[in-house]
Amino acid sequence: MIHLITGGQRSGKSLFAEKLVLSLSESPFYLATSRVWDEAHRERIEIHKKRRGDQWTTIEEEKNLSLHDFTGKVVLLDCITLWINNFFFDNGEDDKESLRQAKEELDKILKQNCDWIIVTNELGLGGHPGNKIAMRFNDLQGAINQYIAQKADCVTLIVSGLPLELKNTLPKQ
Repeated sequence: MIHLITGGQRSGKSLFAEKLVLSLSESPFYLATSRVWDEAHRERIEIHKKRRGDQWTTIEEEKNLSLHDFTGKVVLLDCITLWINNFFFDNGEDDKESLRQAKEELDKILKQNCDWIIVTNELGLGGHPGNKIAMRFNDLQGAINQYIAQKADCVTLIVSGLPLELKNTLPKQ
């Protein structure tokens, strides 16, 4: 199962995703993709870790998600925005290469026989960026979100902490 959870910054995506994962597993995996770029960001990461507690197995992986085998597990991948950011900056201005590499990596991990809960940001809701770099990143983010949403069984948009189901192809129970 692949469940994509999207929404704006600080909309409650991660908290919603964490609760969903805990409803599916008593010993879930948290696949963290963020690089630590300053002390404030490090503190934010630590707050997230403390909130999750000890029942989670946390794996930090900036780009090469498929190096890890999650067969039979429930995995929270948080988040695509920070993950695609790593490709964006590593590849300079080659956005096509960033998208190609990200899709290739996603194709590998999504073939694993496990349950994926994937968190991403919906950047396109915030208006037009004021500079070329931000616009390039928004385009890349939008492309990878669409790619994942097409593959996902479920897609949920979080607005002000409230879930809005956009897609659900799973059999009704």
